[in-house]
Amino acid sequence: MSARVTAALALALSLALLASLGVACGGSPIEDHPCPPGGTALTYDNFGKGFFEGWCVQCHGGANGYSSRSYTSLDLIRADRARIFVNAADDNTTMPPGPDDPPANERAKLGEWLACGAP
Repeated sequence: MSARVTAALALALSLALLASLGVACGGSPIEDHPCPPGGTALTYDNFGKGFFEGWCVQCHGGANGYSSRSYTSLDLIRADRARIFVNAADDNTTMPPGPDDPPANERAKLGEWLACGAP
C-alpha cells in the first residue's frame, strides 16, 4: 500500500473515531442555516431514508456499523440532527470519510431537511 493511501486511510479512521466519540469536527452549525421560508418538500420517505441508507448506515448502522451512533431510524436521526449537520450537511464535509462523498447538491438537501426538523 502506498504512503498516500495509508495516510488517507489513517485520516479517515481518525475522523470516524472522533465522530464515534462525540467530537464534532468544526463545521458550520445548524443554527446558521435556518429552514427556508415555507418549509421544505423533503421528507424522510422521499429523501432522508435514502440518503442515510446510501451514505451513513454502513458505519452508523447500530450492531452492523463501526460507530456507536446509529442512524437507522428517523427518531435516531432527529435526536442527533445538529451533530449530523455539523459533520455532513451543506458545506460540512467531514462525514462520510473517504474519497466517495455525497455530491454537493445532496449535502444541500440534507442541510435543508435537517434545518427544517427532519420531517
